[in-house]
Amino acid sequence: MMEKGSKNKNDFIPYGRQAIDNADIKAVVKVLRSDWLTQGPAVKQFEESLAKYCNAKYAVAVSNGTAALHLAYLAIGLKHGDEVITTPNTFVATSNMLVAVGAKPVFCDIRLDNHNIDENKIEELITPKTKAIVPVHFAGHPCEMDKISSIAKKHGLFVIEDACHALGASYKNKKIGSIGDMSIFSFHPVKSITTGEGGAILTNNYELYKKLAHLRTHGINKDKNGFNVMTDLGYNYRITDIQAALGISQLKKLDKFIKARQRVFDTYKKELANVKEIATPAIIKNVQSANHIFIIRTKESSKRNALANFLKQNGVGVNFHYPSVYSHPYYQQNGYRSLTLKNADTYHNTCITLPLYVTLKSGQIKYVCNKIKEFFKS
Repeated sequence: MMEKGSKNKNDFIPYGRQAIDNADIKAVVKVLRSDWLTQGPAVKQFEESLAKYCNAKYAVAVSNGTAALHLAYLAIGLKHGDEVITTPNTFVATSNMLVAVGAKPVFCDIRLDNHNIDENKIEELITPKTKAIVPVHFAGHPCEMDKISSIAKKHGLFVIEDACHALGASYKNKKIGSIGDMSIFSFHPVKSITTGEGGAILTNNYELYKKLAHLRTHGINKDKNGFNVMTDLGYNYRITDIQAALGISQLKKLDKFIKARQRVFDTYKKELANVKEIATPAIIKNVQSANHIFIIRTKESSKRNALANFLKQNGVGVNFHYPSVYSHPYYQQNGYRSLTLKNADTYHNTCITLPLYVTLKSGQIKYVCNKIKEFFKS
């Protein structure tokens, strides 16, 4: 018999994975047997279900989260010379799409308790060129949206929430997806729900909604005679009915998924509470996290890579979320070589992502924690 918290040597624990069941498969098969594989009724149903869940008025489903970011930036008219304040602790798509429309990402330092943008350092970065703030709800933990919204209102700025980690999360009993001018979601397989690839933009603003829907399909509308006419430079960022059907089915289980992720988060916090050599994410009042990933930080940066390698050698699929965006070679070569942000740099050198997904078993979590303890004991 295997001891508690152990695992077979041949087992590998990935950092994330999807949870697909027979209901999901049946939903997809039903669409495959229908007349509509794309641009059909499932997409509209998915959008309506998503908007309803998040207490938002409108949703525009698209091909992926990066496309969602791109359309959101286009919808508010960002252009060359504009500046947008965001966090360096994010996947590069957040800032890459700013660069794609000609805007300049202005990186704000982060908090070390929840690894989100430091809301108290945003205002000092605002210039006459600033057009928007893009907070990222890192790891599914909502940012301090009251403070961010107040700053944006004071300076006449848009707020676009990169909520790709945070579907199912809440801030002061408000669902993420209903607070900013727009909210961006991703449905990649490791996210709260999956459509394979896919994304969405949620908004309460009808004019933004119409612009987003227009740009998603090549910037083409029907004229008064029923002809397709292109009035703006748009893109083919459509999502298929096949993906939407999976999304509809997954969305029905989202609350159950969030509870399962919370169980994993709570177990890690309990099991690692007495490991003095690491820091775990803080529990912030008045928010419900989507618990997309679980981050630990080594208190000594010199131990980070050694611990990560030790865990990998023992079958634990750790990851790094994220290198600071400005540390990537592209950004170093394009104006950010001299940028240093104290907390972001500390985080960048000490972070490790542990496995977290809906079907992760208690024994697997304890195995991971025992290996971390074993590393520091040795």
